[in-house]
Amino acid sequence: MTERTIDAVVFDIGGVLLDWSPDYLYADLIPDEQERTRFLTEVTTSAWNQQQDAGRPWAEAVAELTALHPQHAAWIEAYDTGWLKMVKGVFEGTVELVDELRAAGVPTYALTNFSAEKWEIAKETFPVLTGFDGEVVSGVEKTVKPDEKIYRILLERFGLDAARTFYTDDAQHNVDGARAVGIDAELFTVAETLRKHLRDRGLPVR
Repeated sequence: MTERTIDAVVFDIGGVLLDWSPDYLYADLIPDEQERTRFLTEVTTSAWNQQQDAGRPWAEAVAELTALHPQHAAWIEAYDTGWLKMVKGVFEGTVELVDELRAAGVPTYALTNFSAEKWEIAKETFPVLTGFDGEVVSGVEKTVKPDEKIYRILLERFGLDAARTFYTDDAQHNVDGARAVGIDAELFTVAETLRKHLRDRGLPVR
């Protein structure tokens, strides 16, 4: 049996546990692919969305962007009011892993760039998000990955040993941020690869 080197497993949420993409909502609202891509990259930009992940209220974000692009008011508002339609569902393979770890008594945590408002909606909708031993949500902390501060919050708040904490994220820069503070981190691609990473560290998953 492989020696166990990890005491706790930390999960990113979007792209790891939740299948989230604005395209799931806007494919119906903006059927023309070029127009939809232009709107999502030039109007509701990733930088704009990240400000909500950093704590900006959605009402403020929508009002500010609508003032700049009044012709797209309805589409901008939909980013807020239709947010849940951007989540296609959970990645079942990752959920199974979370369930296995919890059943084996391995502490699990969430570390996510997520609007505080939308996080509450997500937890109400997807039960797997309610069972963590602890959570660090950027919109609550008002700091986003890969800022070192948010990883330090995780470690200090829950008394975790960085070297014995495993983290997975679907963005390489967030993995690099975790590694920079000494956390054992791997890029998430698919659940089966994550399962191997966990087994290699002696964790009790099949």
